[in-house]
This record gives sequence, C-alpha cells and structure tokens, in this order.
Amino acid sequence: MAHPTPLFDAYTSGGKGFGNLPEWDLTDLYPSPDSAEFKRDMAWLETACAEFADDFEGKLASLSAAELLAAVQRYEKIETIAGRVMSFAGLRYYQITTDSERAKFMADAQDKITAYTTPLVFYGLEFNRLDDAHLADLLAMNADLARYKPVFDRMRALRPHQLSDELEKFLHDQSTVGAAAWNRLFDETMAGLEFDVDGEPLNLEATLNLLTDQDRAKREAATHALAAVFEANIKTFARVHNTLAKEKEIEDRWRKMPTPQTGRHLSNHVEAEVVEALRNAVVAAYPRLSHRYYALKATWLGLDRMQTWDRNAPLPMEITRTVSWDEAEKTVMDAYADFAPEMAEIAKPFFTKGWIDAGVKPGKAPGAFAHPTVTTVHPYVMLNYLGKPRDVMTLAHELGHGVHQVLAAGQGELLSSTPLTLAETASVFGEMLTFQKLLEGAKTKQERKVLLAGKVEDMINTVVRQIAFYDFECKLHAARSSGELTPDDINALWMSVQAESLGEVFDYTPGYATFWAYIPHFVHSPFYVYAYAFGDGLVNALYAVYAEGDPDFKEKYFDMLRAGGSKHHSELLAPFGLDASDPKFWDKGLSMIEGMIDELEAMED
Repeated sequence: MAHPTPLFDAYTSGGKGFGNLPEWDLTDLYPSPDSAEFKRDMAWLETACAEFADDFEGKLASLSAAELLAAVQRYEKIETIAGRVMSFAGLRYYQITTDSERAKFMADAQDKITAYTTPLVFYGLEFNRLDDAHLADLLAMNADLARYKPVFDRMRALRPHQLSDELEKFLHDQSTVGAAAWNRLFDETMAGLEFDVDGEPLNLEATLNLLTDQDRAKREAATHALAAVFEANIKTFARVHNTLAKEKEIEDRWRKMPTPQTGRHLSNHVEAEVVEALRNAVVAAYPRLSHRYYALKATWLGLDRMQTWDRNAPLPMEITRTVSWDEAEKTVMDAYADFAPEMAEIAKPFFTKGWIDAGVKPGKAPGAFAHPTVTTVHPYVMLNYLGKPRDVMTLAHELGHGVHQVLAAGQGELLSSTPLTLAETASVFGEMLTFQKLLEGAKTKQERKVLLAGKVEDMINTVVRQIAFYDFECKLHAARSSGELTPDDINALWMSVQAESLGEVFDYTPGYATFWAYIPHFVHSPFYVYAYAFGDGLVNALYAVYAEGDPDFKEKYFDMLRAGGSKHHSELLAPFGLDASDPKFWDKGLSMIEGMIDELEAMED
C-alpha cells in the first residue's frame, strides 16, 4: 500500500522573524489526532481492506470489465483514505520531529495501516498474472477502465521482478521495521544535532545558512562546526547507509533487478538509456559549466584557490539584505500572474489558508518540500525561511510543486502522482519565471550580474551537484555489494565525485569528506537525485520553446501539468517538439546555463 510521501528538495535556508510567517492548518486533513473523523477512517480502512480481499482475492481473472473497474475504484478509495491518514501523521511529525508523542502517533498509524493493508498485497501480484490479451480485451470493452491503463502499465512493468505472494506479504508486513525505521532514525538524529559556531549552538538549517554569509570567517566556522558534528556521529550515519544499501541489495537480488538503479527507473517510468544520456551529457559538461564558473567566481572573490566554504558565498558586489515574507510572496505571485493569471489563482490559497509552514522552529524537519497529501484535500508546502534572496527561489520552486499537484489532482488518486523525473517540471519552471521577472527588473549591470550568477549557481547545484550525488550513490551501492563500508570508505567515494564535479580551483578541508552524511535523499529515496537534473534540463528546453514565442505554449503547459502521471514523458513532451531520448535534448538545456556563463564572462571585459 503506497501513500503520498513528501517531495523532499535539497536542504535550503530556513528561519523566523521576517514578517508574519504562515503555519500549517492541518484541520483540512483531520481536526485532531483523537478526532472522531480520524478514528472513523482508521476503522473504515480495517474493514474495507478485509472486505476487498474477501471479494477479490483469487478472482481477478474471472471478473468482467465492469467488475474489474469496481475493484480498481475500491482500491483507489483505500489508497486515498490511507494516504490521508499518513499525510496527517507525517506532516504533524515533520513540524516537530523531536516530539515523542508525534513520533509515536506517526509510527502507530504506520503500523496499523501496514497491518490493515497486508491483505491487499495479492491485488498487484494477481493483477500482473492476468493474460495480456485478456486484459487488452477488458480495456477495449470499458473506457472508464481503460483510463487506468498507465497505472496498469507501471504495475506490469514490475512483473519480471515479482516475488511469491507469501514473500511479498512478508516484505510488506515487516516494512515498518526495515527502511522506514532507519529513515526515522536518520531524521530524528539529524533534527537533534547542535552545531557550535563561535560559541553559539545552532541547528542544521541555521548552520547551513551560514555557508551563504558574506563574512568568510563565518562560512569557515560553520563548515568546521558541521564537519565536527558529522564526524562525531559518522558511525551512526555509516550504519544507516550500510544497512539501507545492504537491504536494497538483498531485495534487488531476490527481485532479479539488474542494477541498483533499476527500481528507481521503473518507478519513474523512464528508460535507463535516457538517464544514462542525461548523466553523460552533464558529466561531459562539467568543464564548460561548474569548472568554468567557479574559476570565474574565484576571481570575483579575489582568491587564487577556493575552499568548500566559498562555493555558495555571495558575490562581493552583492547587497546583503533580508527579504521579508510579504516581499517574497509578492515577487513569486507577480511572476506567476505575469505568465498566467490562472497560475497565481491556484497558488493564492497556499498563502491564505494555512497550506505553507514557513518558519524555522526547534525540532522541525530541515529543508523544504511540497507534500501532495491526497487528491481529495490539497498539498502542503514546508519551508525553513531565513529571508535570503535564494529563499524566494525556494518558495517559487515549492509553490510550483503545489500548483502542479493541485492541477494533477483531477486525475484521481492512482493517476495524479507524477514520476519524479516529471515532478520537478512545474517547480523549476516556477523558479525560472521568478528569475526572469527579477532579471527584467534589474536596473544596473551589477544587479544583473548578481542575478545571473545566483541563477547559474542554483542551476549548477540542481544539475551538476545532483548528478555528482547520483554518481556517489551508484558508487556507494556498487561498493557495498562487496562488503561493509567503513566511514573512511564512504568519505573516499564522496570526495571522488566532489573533485570531479567542482573543478581544480577548489581545496578540500579534511572534514568536508563527511558531508555526504546530511543529504536526506540518499536515505529516503535512493537514486532520487537525478530527477532534479532531469527536471532542470527539461524545463530549460521547455522555457526555450516558450521564449521562442509558441502561441499555444500556455495551453499545452497546463495540459501537461493536469496530466499528472497519466502519460509517459515522451507523450507529454511531443506537443512541444521535444524528445528526452535524444542526447541533443540535454545539450539544449545545458547550453542555457553555458549561455549565462558566457554573459557573465563578457561582463568582465
């Protein structure tokens, strides 16, 4: 039984004191943890799952098209209610991950949902045993059933990797004490860490935020504080990674997955060759992108050699200022409205109805995400807002996810969920709209330079850094298959991709080798990270079509978002004349970043 999970984005800034920051109102999900509505849905789930199994187990092959449709719709309702329960429990937990009551509530809810849904494991297994010709006949007879074909195609893609019914039920039953438990250990450990920066105890978000401070001494102090705490806890983080990688290797071996990445590609509904083309295009572009940009940045900073704490340093000519929440909201909403008033209208309730939780609070989960919850409610966005200009871009990004999720909800629970490769489309496009709006308003050459440099850095972090992360994961899982990895082993793998991706201008303080430890994607969603680069490249290509003046672009773009997970990436891109399987597609996206670096270099003349 799947339920929507937060769409985690890279660890970004967070904070408080920047105006009236909004908080979540979770009552649209349930009035309270002990509410009658919550208890009603839990009781309904237990009964509905048992009745579903009684009515359909062992019988799918004999159902008519109308009867199979009824089964699918009943399953969809169970997914919806289970997703609603776990969304409520999860979002409460992310607000204060150090609160033992909230942690217990979420764990108990997950245990019950897992127990209730164990009888449903037969459904996917039995469905995948249906004869291809028989299923095709049923789909031809019933248009409402045929609408679910993309769901069926994704299910049946897993047929070669399906285990026995008994083993699948066992894996489902014990999932709460497997990866989910290690995920929770990671989250709670990370949320509880304190970093001593010049005598001031800070949480992870506030410490990471100092890496973008104008004061180089503060950036260095923050780096050393991060390294010291990561090193003190490195055995725990190494244990988490070793265990999760080994668990994945065992399950992949039983399922006959050819590579550790195969499961992610299947869930993303993307071909391995397409991901490989993306990865190769980005790695080949390292010298033209990150190496070239950071060498340029070193000259701006007056440095012969860059340290890792200089990577995200603001430019010397950049005016340090705090962006109020009201200004951030207006900037993003104006950019959305300029593109399409409909987009701004969809985004408005996030600000007015408690759909955003923006402030930094003790124990709150770090980073930023948009959680779709379920199609019968609405998404929730989490930020850790610290008033940095880049926090405005994070807001634009997460709000893009939210708009996408609202539009896709019309597909229903089973068809709305977008593969990760396409999930970044609206978020990165929202960022691009906001950036272009700011660029249009630049009054001086210096202001334009700062904006361009900031965008280039964001794109390098999204494309180059995430592909380096992907390579790190590939190396980690490959190495773990040969035996236990020591912290030093993992550190060495991390440094091998950092040096390759960032370039020769950097020196690396020894403590930087542990910085793999805080990246949540490696723990929560193995091989997730290439979706960022996929999304950025896709959006750059899309934006080029928009900039070229396609008169039907907005209509096609909204159709793309409304499609959710109902279409393959090839079908979604075809109306724009784009094809992600063509290696030149990725070069087109990367050339946009290269063009911005060209302009920055020209400004030096």
